[in-house]
Amino acid sequence: MDKKVLIENILSLKERYNAVILAHLYQNSDVQDIADFVGDSLELSRKAQAAEGDVIVFCGVRFMAETAKILNPGKTVLLPDADAGCPMADMISAEDLVNLKDAHPNAAVICYVNSGAEIKALSDISCTSSNAVKVAASIEEKEIIFVPDKNLGRYVSTFFPDKRFILFEGFCPTHNKIKLSDLESVRAVRPNTPILVHPECLPEVVQKADFVGSTAQIINYVAKSDKEEFVIGTESGVIHSLSKLCPTKKFYSLGNAMICPNMKKTTLESVYHALDKMQYKIELDADIAKKASVSLNRMLSL
Repeated sequence: MDKKVLIENILSLKERYNAVILAHLYQNSDVQDIADFVGDSLELSRKAQAAEGDVIVFCGVRFMAETAKILNPGKTVLLPDADAGCPMADMISAEDLVNLKDAHPNAAVICYVNSGAEIKALSDISCTSSNAVKVAASIEEKEIIFVPDKNLGRYVSTFFPDKRFILFEGFCPTHNKIKLSDLESVRAVRPNTPILVHPECLPEVVQKADFVGSTAQIINYVAKSDKEEFVIGTESGVIHSLSKLCPTKKFYSLGNAMICPNMKKTTLESVYHALDKMQYKIELDADIAKKASVSLNRMLSL
């Protein structure tokens, strides 16, 4: 189908079904451009909770669509590609977390939003990369179980030397590919260009970067900076939003591996089919969803 016709059909279906399209910053540029709102996990959680339409088309990965359903259970939530999962979220099981809690009964549990509904249901509070430090600061316990991302957990732990962090061995395959040698190679060529990285990157990469933050925080940094060039150390999809926001500035990706294949599974065609066929609906166990909403709402209340 011609791209122009495809977009017209999506807009028509969106109006017919009173739908809202949410897209993560890591999505394909065409998908970002058709969305009603584009943001990081925290911003999208807030938008999903406040959505007034009847249908939410969530252009992201499964845990994000699940989060939207948990926060707004009365809506129909569609994930355009049924296979758009998250390897990090799949690294931890409910049994893994139960075992950690049994081994550390006095610890509070923070779960990164990049996790399934069962993990959120077993956690005390959720977090995103935007608010993870703020969430950890709200915890009174001296021990914190942080799941599933060891890199983000280790980064957060540096702000709280008086607390003990128990980290699960999960990670983001896309961010974990970036090595210190990649950063050093870029710096040798562009010594005066700020390197901005996501806290899901390896600790040694985070330590040597000029700025560390979530995708939204990276965008805010760029918008406020008087610099004209930046090296971006997160999924390449964010460069589309950066280029639209700051068209006179230049952006370079840190390394050649900053593409999440799961985020790129969503296309204009899959968004169209999602609305046309009302597929693929997110359905969750009611008890798990209710328990998971507690950890998510605790996060959002901060």
